[in-house]
Amino acid sequence: MLRKYSNSRSYADNLRLGTLTAFSAGMVNVASLILFFSFSSNVTGHYAILAEELSNGRWFQVVVVFFWIFLFLFGSFFSNIIVIHSRNQNQYVTHVIPLCIEIICLLTVGIYGAEMYEETLIETEFMVAILLFAMGVQNGLTASISNFSVKTTHLTGLTTDLGIHLSMMTRAKYRKDMAVIRKLRLMLAIAVSYLAGGLFSGLLTNYFQFKVFFLICMIISIVLLYDFVKIFSTSRKKQPRIAEKGLTSGA
Repeated sequence: MLRKYSNSRSYADNLRLGTLTAFSAGMVNVASLILFFSFSSNVTGHYAILAEELSNGRWFQVVVVFFWIFLFLFGSFFSNIIVIHSRNQNQYVTHVIPLCIEIICLLTVGIYGAEMYEETLIETEFMVAILLFAMGVQNGLTASISNFSVKTTHLTGLTTDLGIHLSMMTRAKYRKDMAVIRKLRLMLAIAVSYLAGGLFSGLLTNYFQFKVFFLICMIISIVLLYDFVKIFSTSRKKQPRIAEKGLTSGA
């Protein structure tokens, strides 16, 4: 899921990455809505809130909402900076860094919320800010390494693209085009996974509260471990072959 970049990625790579990260994004968004009464996986609504606060002259709230939007943008910027400036290095390590940062952010919210949260407005605003940054990091990473095929933290653009691709299915030539069919399947998988993650989170958050963020971290860790296991098993298989070649050349 994380070892390959852009056009070198397979459809299966993007499908696995899209479903798991969309599931986690759906969980984060619903948990944030229940705990903080605010969305954290997208900024479309925050732009509307920013315009409302500007029109009403509530300048402190203008600064807060602008800061939220900026953090989502900066999270995406930060992810892509890491990817494009480390492209010649180990791609797996490079792509792991943003997800590790996301996990740290989610753990911070989970631990602080479970142990120290007093439900003050300033605490809530900072917690939402951390989650928006984390979701910006995730969305920036998935979009960057998949050549913009996988965007998992918001569904506005995806739903538009889904409608377009569904309309294309009304013509026979597109129903035979595997590129169109795979794109449609990928978008459907992301949408369903996001919805399933939100449903799952809604059921769990009411009982476990902030501890649900620990579970989300475990789901993201599956993305990290999947490729690590693949790399480890591949290197183990190569070692006997290298040893055999050494013995053969020595003989």
